Amino acid sequence: MASRPGILTDWPWKPLGSFKYIILAPWVINSAYSFIVKDKKERDYNSIAILPVIIWRMLHNQLWISLSRYRTAKGNNRIVDKGIDFEQVDRERNWDDQILLAGILFYLVNSTVPGASHLPLWRLDGVILTILLHAGPVEFLYYWLHRALHHHFLYSRYHSHHHSSIVTEPITSVIHPFAEHIAYFMLFAIPKMTMVLTGTGSVAAFAGYITYIDLMNNMGHCNFELIPKWLFSIFPPLKYLMYTPSFHSLHHTQFRTNYSLFMPIYDYIYGTMDKSTDTLYEDSITRQEDSPDVVHLTHLTTPQSIYHLRLGFASLASRPYSSEWYLWLIWPVTLWSMMLSWMYARTFVLERHLLDKLKIQTWAIPKYSIQYSLQWENESINSLIEEAILEAEEKGVKVLSPGLLNQGEKLNMYGGLFVHRHPQLKLKVVDGSGLSVAVVLNSIPKGTAQVLFRGNLTKVAYAVVFALCQRGIKVVAVHRDEHAKLKKSFGGKFESNLLLSKGYSEKTWLVGDGLSEEEQMKATKGTLLIPFSLFPPKKLRKDCLYHCTPAMRTPASLENVDSCENWLPRRVMSAWRVAGIVHALEGYNEHECGHTVSNIDKVWEASLRHGFQPIIIPTQSKF
Repeated sequence: MASRPGILTDWPWKPLGSFKYIILAPWVINSAYSFIVKDKKERDYNSIAILPVIIWRMLHNQLWISLSRYRTAKGNNRIVDKGIDFEQVDRERNWDDQILLAGILFYLVNSTVPGASHLPLWRLDGVILTILLHAGPVEFLYYWLHRALHHHFLYSRYHSHHHSSIVTEPITSVIHPFAEHIAYFMLFAIPKMTMVLTGTGSVAAFAGYITYIDLMNNMGHCNFELIPKWLFSIFPPLKYLMYTPSFHSLHHTQFRTNYSLFMPIYDYIYGTMDKSTDTLYEDSITRQEDSPDVVHLTHLTTPQSIYHLRLGFASLASRPYSSEWYLWLIWPVTLWSMMLSWMYARTFVLERHLLDKLKIQTWAIPKYSIQYSLQWENESINSLIEEAILEAEEKGVKVLSPGLLNQGEKLNMYGGLFVHRHPQLKLKVVDGSGLSVAVVLNSIPKGTAQVLFRGNLTKVAYAVVFALCQRGIKVVAVHRDEHAKLKKSFGGKFESNLLLSKGYSEKTWLVGDGLSEEEQMKATKGTLLIPFSLFPPKKLRKDCLYHCTPAMRTPASLENVDSCENWLPRRVMSAWRVAGIVHALEGYNEHECGHTVSNIDKVWEASLRHGFQPIIIPTQSKF
């Protein structure tokens, strides 16, 4: 929102929320109906092509969003180092509004303006006319409109909304108040309406011009430089005819320079070219890929999780993971993404953070959770993990923390397999079990004397139960085999605090994978379920409280946080991920993998000292 919102700031369909697409329904239905019932010679192919153009524009924008987020996470050719945050993601959530507006205007003009329908597929004179009108009137008028929007009256009421994003993403280009978009549409209508009125229009000219505008808008706001230097060497005048991402980035950081739309010539003519334009371009185009200090290695979970990644849909990534019904409408894209992940089969950079000069990256393995349960996939998965560890070692990474199922006991002995294979590793492999245990222990309400344990026995499970019994808290196991295995692991110590019972009356449960739905239904009202597992239990009881999986709130100083980690709330990280960061901050010189568990109290205190905070109060949330 602008600092002092003016009239026509909000979009007319804002009250419709996510149902705003319904405004296109009458136009699409009428267009399709007319196309079907009319004779072949009378059919208007322009009208029926509008919907595919709308879909193409959305896909085009999303491709730029994903590409930009991937490249800025890697770091090569990045322009501005400062990250974005959830506030910017929320502000830019409605980037598709301008596409809906354009769609309505296309349908309206097509049905009411003489000469706007039944256009040929191609006309060269119309294409040439569009190029000339854009380079002349459109670019010239935009330059002065843009300068006017930077006058304090219009800036405070409209354009400041766009400039709230100092670090830009491709969709930042279209984040403007409604009134400002009306002005832009009138400007970009000059070539289109001229073609209509002169009878030189064509489908290719219209679609091509729209695609050109989207391409240049997205490119100019993508925060990484991609225009090769040799292009300007071959044709030097190009520097006056086509801007670069670094050129426009200066407009967002300096505000009073580089006003041009896509052609910098007007900034040269009127003396508003930023003096550091060439220097920033040179620095950005030669910038190398980042070398992180800490890497967290995660993987895909469900087929739809690709949309919830930071490289997917920004609005979904900014919220805890939940299954959305409308994603089933794009199942062909989901299937294609699964096939691509299987064919690509290579770890990729997902996101980057900065904490007190510590460079942090998250890498993802293109494998889904279900593949980790297939024994014949183990070799392939371990090969990818090992390659990631060796690549991180080569880049000088200090700590790598395997996340989710990448540290499975049966898969690779909690990462110990790779340390055994490569004993000379300088990089430290940290599975985060010590901090995970500490988080679970500190999530149990004070004064609790007895807890119920239910779940598969893992490294964290054994450590949690032993630590509780050591501290005098009784732990009740309901399965005889679990009780026997836990008792055996104690080595004769604190066994009196480990009980076997068939009752489920305890008000605090420690739960992990293996908790059945039937067992959940046996919990008494108000029971607190605290997971110690990597994945959360299915929330079946509205009258019970569910704590999140072991995690901690991040310090305010952690930069570039704009997405949620799987099902966790905003600015919350899993304990396994936090442990790797703390390990690097503290400079610990040992691995934590295999059967090794870090000193629980020591790593907990270190986490608090570095600004990570516990999630103490559980909330009753919907699954």
